[in-house]
Amino acid sequence: MPEPTKSTGPAKAAKPSAGTKPPAGTNPSAGTKPSASAKPATAGRTATGWARDAFRWDTVVGALLVVLLLCSFSLVDNFGNALNLSFLIGNTLPIALIALPMTMLVISGEIDLSVGSTAGLSGAVMGKLWNDGMAIEMIIPLCILLGVVCGLVNGLLVTRLGLPSLAVTIGTLAAYRGIAQIVLGSNSVTDFPQQYLDFGSARIGGTFIPQAAIPWAVLLVIAVVVLHATPVGRSLFAVGASQEAARFAGIRTKRLKLSMFVATGTISALTGVFWALHYASARYDNATGLELSVIAGVLLGGIDFDGGKGTLGGAIAGVFLLGALQNVMSLINVSAQSQILITGVLLVISVLAPRVARQVGRARARRRTADAPPPAALAAT
Repeated sequence: MPEPTKSTGPAKAAKPSAGTKPPAGTNPSAGTKPSASAKPATAGRTATGWARDAFRWDTVVGALLVVLLLCSFSLVDNFGNALNLSFLIGNTLPIALIALPMTMLVISGEIDLSVGSTAGLSGAVMGKLWNDGMAIEMIIPLCILLGVVCGLVNGLLVTRLGLPSLAVTIGTLAAYRGIAQIVLGSNSVTDFPQQYLDFGSARIGGTFIPQAAIPWAVLLVIAVVVLHATPVGRSLFAVGASQEAARFAGIRTKRLKLSMFVATGTISALTGVFWALHYASARYDNATGLELSVIAGVLLGGIDFDGGKGTLGGAIAGVFLLGALQNVMSLINVSAQSQILITGVLLVISVLAPRVARQVGRARARRRTADAPPPAALAAT
C-alpha cells in the first residue's frame, strides 16, 4: 500500500501538543506497534501461499506421475520388471531430450513443430554418410551441425522476416522430412558400430537405467540452471510475458529467440542420432510424430502456450507422465489409435486448463475488488 502523502492540517491537529495529555485509555505510540490481529493475517497469507504452491499445475502433474507409477507397480502386470522400465525410459528419452530446449522456446512465446522432421533428417544423413564409408566419429558432429542449420533457418524466418513460428515450422516440418526421403530413400541402415549401438540401448550395470540417461541428466542440470538461475532464463520469461516491454528493458529479443531456435534444432539432430542408435535403424521416417509427443508433454507440464510461465521440472514431469501412460496402455493392450486419441485429448486439456484457471483467477480478483469497501469508508473507520 502506498504511503499517505504528508499534509499540514490534519496531521498537525492530530498530534498532541507538549502540554497536552492524551485522552485516558489511549497510547500515543500505539500506531507504531503492530496490533495483535496482524499476526493471524500474516499466518493466513502464509498458509494461502503454501496452498497456492501445492496446487500449482506443475506440482499437480508431478503428483499425478507419482500416483500413476505407484498404481502401475501394483496393478499392471510386468510394469515393474527391469526390462519394461528400461523400455519406458529409453522410449521417453528422445521426447525428454527435445523437451529441454522446447520448454525454453515456448516460454519465450514461440514454438517449433519441425523437431521430429529435423531428427528424421539427421538420422537419414547419418545412414547415408555411413553407407558412403565415412567414419561414425565424423558423422555425428556433421549431423549436429545440420541441426544447427535447420534451427537457424527456422529462427531467421521467424525473427528477421517476422513470420509466425507456427506457420514457419509447419512448412519446415514437411520440407525437412522431404529432404530426408531424398537423401536416404526407402533404405534402412542398421550396421552401425556395435559400441555405439550398445550406448543407445544398453543399461548401466544390472539396473534398468539406460546409459544414455547419463548425458541427458547432465543436459537437464544445465538447462535448469540456465532457465531458472541466470539472466538468460529471466530474459526468456520476460520476452514471453511481453515482448514489447522486454525490448524496452534492453533485452535483445530477436537474438534471444534465434538462439533458442538454434538450440532446439541442435538437440533435435542429436536426438535423431540417438534414435537411430537406440532402435538400430536409420530411416527417413524416423521420429515421425515426435513433435506431437514433445509439445503435449511440455504443455501438460504447465508451460503456458502464450509464453512467460512454467518450470522445466513441470515440463519433464509432463513428458514422463505421458510416457508412463503410453507404456501402461501398451501393457494393457490399448490400441495405437486410442493412444494417439488420448495424447490429443491431453494436449487439448493442457492448453485449455491454464486458460480456464487464469480466467477464474481474474474473476475472483474482480469479485474481491467489487466487495472491498471504498477508500472513503476505510478512512472514516
